[in-house]
Amino acid sequence: MSSLTRWLSLSVLLLLAAPGAARARTYGVSDAPTQSPEPVSLRTEPQAPLTPPQSNGAILDGQVRYGAFLSGPGSLTFILHHTVMGAMGGFFTQGFANGFSFERSSREAMLAGTLIGAGLGFGTSAWWQFNNWVDKPLGYFGIGNAVIGAMFLGGFMDMLTHDTSLLTWSSFIGAELGAWLTAAIAGGQMPLNHGLLVASGGGWGLAYTALLMAMVHFSGTRISGKTWLDTLLIAPGIGATALALATLKYNPTSAQILRADLFGAGVGAVVLVLSALVLGGFDQPTPYVLAFLGSAGAITTVSLLWEEAAERPSSTSSRTVRSKAYRNDWW
Repeated sequence: MSSLTRWLSLSVLLLLAAPGAARARTYGVSDAPTQSPEPVSLRTEPQAPLTPPQSNGAILDGQVRYGAFLSGPGSLTFILHHTVMGAMGGFFTQGFANGFSFERSSREAMLAGTLIGAGLGFGTSAWWQFNNWVDKPLGYFGIGNAVIGAMFLGGFMDMLTHDTSLLTWSSFIGAELGAWLTAAIAGGQMPLNHGLLVASGGGWGLAYTALLMAMVHFSGTRISGKTWLDTLLIAPGIGATALALATLKYNPTSAQILRADLFGAGVGAVVLVLSALVLGGFDQPTPYVLAFLGSAGAITTVSLLWEEAAERPSSTSSRTVRSKAYRNDWW
């Protein structure tokens, strides 16, 4: 073999081996056998527990505080109510005690009573709402329950005494009790439907008591004006208390309560007016009896038989076993 042939053969071998050497240098290819990864490297490391996002405000009774001073959306109404109620209580108690005289001592007493009552009402209500979250239903229904409490205790004491000063103090104490029992028992997160139910109890207690007394009065048994007044003042408190106890077992929706009130008032008023027109006047017991029964029947019917969650049965399904399709809030 000539030298030229040997050089040509060597050059071809070098050209064939160059790409493999270059790839070996680039990717680190080695003839050594590769090892499988360690079992430990296949395990997942435990992650830190997820933390809920932090609120920017302070938490009170599970709710975010409404502000630095006011705790909830009903706090302002709550404070204003107790401040005005305390001021009115101080003014009228001192006014009736002094006969609303324009003498200096009487005016000083009324001024002092107004300022002291307003200060105590503001201080106690501010402290309460600062430490307890107050929603709007409590702020609004607390006012109504204060009126019911004032009527109840004032009417009850009017049966025992004629002292105007004592009656004024009784009404003021009743108003305070009604407002503070609402705050303490119902709580700052008082449900709207419970407040509506209690208020409805007060209203229907007054309405049904008036109808019953009208039946008795126009049946031949005369009822004096004082008896009318005292009974009608006491009745709302009894009705509200009864339905407040009912909230321990029943939980109707706000729509159900308002619907029952609307139907009861509408049917009762229509039956009363029509009966009086047909029978010749309101000076007889029959219109009041019919209005009472019509109103009570309307309330009962729409409360028990109007079910918003009821579904129409499928036309293709056949049932052989009798069963209830839903459960009403009242049973």
